[in-house]
Amino acid sequence: MSAAPRPSVSLSERFSLYLDLIRFNRPAGWLVLVWPTLVALWVASGGFPGWHLLIVFVLGTFLMRSAGCCINDIADRKFDRHVKRTANRPITTGKISVFEAAMVGVVLALVSLGLVLTTRGEAVAWSVPAVLFTILYPFTKRFFSMPQAFLGIAFNFGVLIAFAAVQGAVPLTAWLLWLANMCMVLAYDTEYAMVDRDDDLKIGMKTSAITLGRFDVAAIMGFFGLCLVLTIVAIAPQHLGWPWWAGVAVAGGQMAWHYRLIRTRTREGCFTAFSKSHWIGVALFAGVVLAYAIR
Repeated sequence: MSAAPRPSVSLSERFSLYLDLIRFNRPAGWLVLVWPTLVALWVASGGFPGWHLLIVFVLGTFLMRSAGCCINDIADRKFDRHVKRTANRPITTGKISVFEAAMVGVVLALVSLGLVLTTRGEAVAWSVPAVLFTILYPFTKRFFSMPQAFLGIAFNFGVLIAFAAVQGAVPLTAWLLWLANMCMVLAYDTEYAMVDRDDDLKIGMKTSAITLGRFDVAAIMGFFGLCLVLTIVAIAPQHLGWPWWAGVAVAGGQMAWHYRLIRTRTREGCFTAFSKSHWIGVALFAGVVLAYAIR
């Protein structure tokens, strides 16, 4: 028996479904990516990088994260129906077909590639593994006990691409910032995984929240601490002034606030922690921008 055809919808309704597919109304997912990328861009440039690179990296980050949502939802469509938070996603409910979602993802990725092509060849070269890791990430949740680490690799390429676009190389500073952001991803995405832990255990999905077990909160705070230390080590040679250290202090205060949100492991507290985690990046970015501006 053939599947029942999907009901026809208007163009505006279809566009609304696409926005839902890429989480347009839930910007936390791309904001956590853009701030570390912009920190790297400012440090690589020694200050304001120019409007061209700023636009390329802000739009590129948004577009690639949106393409990643399409890939993730295609890969997880059979699992998402069993998870309370994801049961109503457009592909899972059948409102958008797998082919349609794939085409949306391809178009977004191609536009992002077009933006990178306006920069250096070295940046384009680093974009290739970034796309590959973005495609592979959703499938690691089937067999890898810490898929958030793989996600960190995929999410962190923006830092390396920023240095490649400005300097034509990826120096030690870039790798330190890459490691710092890896720790940040492990922290906030474990918070995210804690929201779905009960559902993921039922369907056999692997996440860091499950792997870490009762050490989840301690591990998250450790990841946050390492992120802050590595970021300081990476940027210290720039000899930035008090605004940078003020940004570090505000970021550290927010990390302490996260502990208060997640220590009881409630769904609401863990989701709030994840959804507000991009403000840590805002604090660090603001410190960097202001410090370079008053030099």
